[in-house]
Amino acid sequence: MENKSRTLKELAEMVEGTFEGDPNLLIHGLSDIDSATRGEVTFVTSPKRSAQIATTGASAVIVPTGLEQADKPVIMVHDPNWAAAVIHNYFQMKPFVAEGISPSAHVGSDCSLPDEVTIGPMAVLGDRVLLGKRVVINPGTVIGDDVQIGEDSILHFNVTITNGCRIGSRVIIHSGTVIGSDGFGYATDKHGRHVKRPHVGIVQIDDDVEIGSNVSVDRATFGKTWIKQGVKIDNLVHIAHNVTVGEGSLLAGQVGLAGSSILGRGVMLGGQTGVADQTRVGNRVMAAGKTGIVQDVEDGVIVSGFPAMPHKQWLRASNAFSMLPDLVRDIRNLKKKVAEIFTAGHVSEEHEDK
Repeated sequence: MENKSRTLKELAEMVEGTFEGDPNLLIHGLSDIDSATRGEVTFVTSPKRSAQIATTGASAVIVPTGLEQADKPVIMVHDPNWAAAVIHNYFQMKPFVAEGISPSAHVGSDCSLPDEVTIGPMAVLGDRVLLGKRVVINPGTVIGDDVQIGEDSILHFNVTITNGCRIGSRVIIHSGTVIGSDGFGYATDKHGRHVKRPHVGIVQIDDDVEIGSNVSVDRATFGKTWIKQGVKIDNLVHIAHNVTVGEGSLLAGQVGLAGSSILGRGVMLGGQTGVADQTRVGNRVMAAGKTGIVQDVEDGVIVSGFPAMPHKQWLRASNAFSMLPDLVRDIRNLKKKVAEIFTAGHVSEEHEDK
């Protein structure tokens, strides 16, 4: 196996940081601050955790720029979390090994497969499938007719890619995900009977996208459902027909995007957020978990709640909501006192009349 040990100086250069300590100190891996051992690097994301530097078993620590001098060699960067991810990926990355096509896999007719490919047991490829170099298709995965998959993409166990869909390069799709299932579209007649709308479009997934497990991305009614470059999608997300997800967006678990909704660049949706059909969400919009977006949102806005509203407004509204039981009690007490005063005044007027 390739020796991936790197010096402290080399790791600092890898993450555009500076270092203090022996520049030739060899590091062979990264771990968290509690379990790191000699020869590994660890990281702290905040000065509040600097006290742990003295007790960690790591040989070096990635720290925020400006942290006071530690007793260990350090790599100083603006964002230790990002730097740790870059270094960890370097140590974990394994060279591609072409294992060829398993004897139990099925490959349809007129497929274009490079020599550098891995197709696992019981995988099924339809007709006219086009694979780029160094594609990995794990056991149980099914790929329909006329599918195209770019270089260095990985399909994990039991992924389904249906007919005609296009997958870019360096795409990762995790187990159980279905790309290109029919959208949820019906026309209802006067008797309440639902007629299925044919979905004859495709799904296009651009380069450097990662999709979690058990995600459903529906094919378009016409045209394409489009996941643009660099999008990262968590587990259990549903993306309906003709949706567009802009470059670099992040979708957390159980997000649901209804048909023909459009997300701009760099959108971040918290878990269980829903976006209504035909809705446009602007660039760099952030939505807290369980937000219900039912109308267009302008660029750069942070929203929360249902229906979605600016986050600070939602905080005030939710605070007011928590006070409703006390307000109801106070109103009841006030009504009771007003009734008592009115009754007492009425009795007094009757006494004076007598």
